Amino acid sequence: MNTWKILNCENNVYFHRDFLQSIQKNHPEITFSYIILVNENELPIAFSTIQIVDFYMNSIQKNFYFLKSLGRKLRILKDSKPLKLLISGNTFVSGEHGVFIKPNENKQKVILELAKAINHFVNSNKTLKNKIDAFLLKDFVNESLSITDELKNVSYHPFSVEPNMLFHIDKNWQTFDDYLAAMKTKFRVKAKKAYSQSASIDIEEITFANIEEKLTEMTTLYQKVTANANFNLSDFNLETYKDFKEKFGEKYILKAFYLRGKLVGFMSGIINHNSLDAHFVGIDYQLNKAYAIYQRMLYSYVEIAIHKKLKTINFGRTASEIKSSVGAIPQDLTMYLRHKKTITNKILKLFLQRIQPTPFQQKFPFKK
Repeated sequence: MNTWKILNCENNVYFHRDFLQSIQKNHPEITFSYIILVNENELPIAFSTIQIVDFYMNSIQKNFYFLKSLGRKLRILKDSKPLKLLISGNTFVSGEHGVFIKPNENKQKVILELAKAINHFVNSNKTLKNKIDAFLLKDFVNESLSITDELKNVSYHPFSVEPNMLFHIDKNWQTFDDYLAAMKTKFRVKAKKAYSQSASIDIEEITFANIEEKLTEMTTLYQKVTANANFNLSDFNLETYKDFKEKFGEKYILKAFYLRGKLVGFMSGIINHNSLDAHFVGIDYQLNKAYAIYQRMLYSYVEIAIHKKLKTINFGRTASEIKSSVGAIPQDLTMYLRHKKTITNKILKLFLQRIQPTPFQQKFPFKK
């Protein structure tokens, strides 16, 4: 209790106890821990959320086949057993949600102390010491690299991952029509076509009171999306949404998309500071093209953000091109990885240099 008060970090929802407890409660297959760093007066100055997951080879999809092949040759990834991965960060959400450092602290020093603390945390636990294969600190933006590159000095290797697609809301937009008016004709026509195609879809609010009856169908649609993902660190349990709606109410966005009474999609997200962060979606892909389900979801995020007078939308990773067509721009993200075994870790550097974000054609939908 005192730790969170002293750090004063809970105005960021990702460091809020209710958010962390909700994820932990609904994912028993993941080991959750928290590392607190203190100063010479034993007062907290930083903390990191830690999750230990099993990373399976089959979670890397076919278009990453060369990584599978290379991983097998270097004996970094094996078919026979998962890689036991310790993650500092949020397993399910892209962005800097793993490490909180109090203002006015020496951040480079704190990051190095965190790396040491992670080592101590593992080595002081006999069970973990023999199980953990690798360490991952995830999702740092370019502005943070002058701090996080200190990790290179303790044998962590940086690599680029798919960017977060970031959307800036123009302060002059009062309505969705203002957003449409700011677009080039081609993209405005595309948006109106998506609304026309999806006209027969009913969008309903998912509440704490009605979510239970929808969860089974939502999970089926979510699994269709994850099956198409390049890779997943872990599968999200949609039961978590019940806790999110109970704890965060209207700040947690959940909407269901119905076509003639059938659930064909859902979207989720959370309002954090002045940002709407898009979380998971579920889509019936057989109907997606005809009814522009996913495209309509993206515009719905924009509608919500304008209505609530927010400044940005974090659309997250994946589907970068279509997100850029509604106005999002890529925000580079870097992860740092270290293997426990020294020789394997040196080889790992070569492996990581082959990882590049999937190229996409950036669209520029606005007149200015």
